[in-house]
Amino acid sequence: MVTSEIIYRYFDHLNDRQKEQFDALFEIYAHYNAQVNVISRKDMDNFYIHHVLHSLALAKYADFKSVRHLVDIGTGGGFPGIPLGILFPEIEFFLVDSIGKKVNIVRSVCDDIGLRNIQSAHSRVEDLNQKFDMAVARAVAPAEKLAFWMKGQFKKGTNMALLKGGDLTEEMEEMVNRFPKTKYRFYEIQKDFKEPFFETKKVVLVKQ
Repeated sequence: MVTSEIIYRYFDHLNDRQKEQFDALFEIYAHYNAQVNVISRKDMDNFYIHHVLHSLALAKYADFKSVRHLVDIGTGGGFPGIPLGILFPEIEFFLVDSIGKKVNIVRSVCDDIGLRNIQSAHSRVEDLNQKFDMAVARAVAPAEKLAFWMKGQFKKGTNMALLKGGDLTEEMEEMVNRFPKTKYRFYEIQKDFKEPFFETKKVVLVKQ
């Protein structure tokens, strides 16, 4: 089983508090996952690669320096929001999902590890009445839909960092056709993260 040590191979600047929080995630998720299946149970042996490290890949390519308020669209069990919340304690995170029992897991995990910079809501992101500096999402919906849901909710134009996989040509063309001013750039995660899981994984940065 892969442990949290794999995180420190790629992020060697973490303080003791952050390491404690990352170390605690596996047992906490294993406990809650037995009650509400937010992660495939056969996937738990790869929890730190498939869920935590995958979430943190956004930090290698997106610029979080000027971000103060961030929304995680369709967070599910808290990914990528919770790992990013540990990595960036100075950023206020808002994790949103339309399934209430998943949001309850997010709240429980945050309470258990003492993560104070995360708020969560059982809601659709398009129903939120607030603005954000950035949105993140992992395999929730096509980029065009995400941009549409977030229309008018960014402080300065569109600024999304998305975790995607496979051939994105058609998906990104659909987004640009609907929002012609939007520009995007994608990065092959395998160039920086060497585990086989990342061979088809990408980070897509979307800006307007």
